[in-house]
Amino acid sequence: MAFYTYIMASRRNGTLYTGSTDNLLARASAHKRKAFAGFTAKHDVLLLVWFEGHDTRHSAFVRERQIKKWNRVWKLELIEKTNPGWRDLFETLNP
Repeated sequence: MAFYTYIMASRRNGTLYTGSTDNLLARASAHKRKAFAGFTAKHDVLLLVWFEGHDTRHSAFVRERQIKKWNRVWKLELIEKTNPGWRDLFETLNP
């Protein structure tokens, strides 16, 4: 799987950001470094708390758009299902 949909958070139950990418390690690293001025840098959204792989860029993008339309409770439940401790999953990515 070369494409990903992901959720970043400022802290447990904090500000959330949903995105998609073809290089999760680089994208999460850019969020952590606040490499781009914008929403995630402004709100300190630095923790990678959920992600899933996709076979195509299109399916990752469609999933991103689907999740962005969800209410907050559904997003929190999605995170809690696989990451109940809200660990920073960045550490689990292999360079």
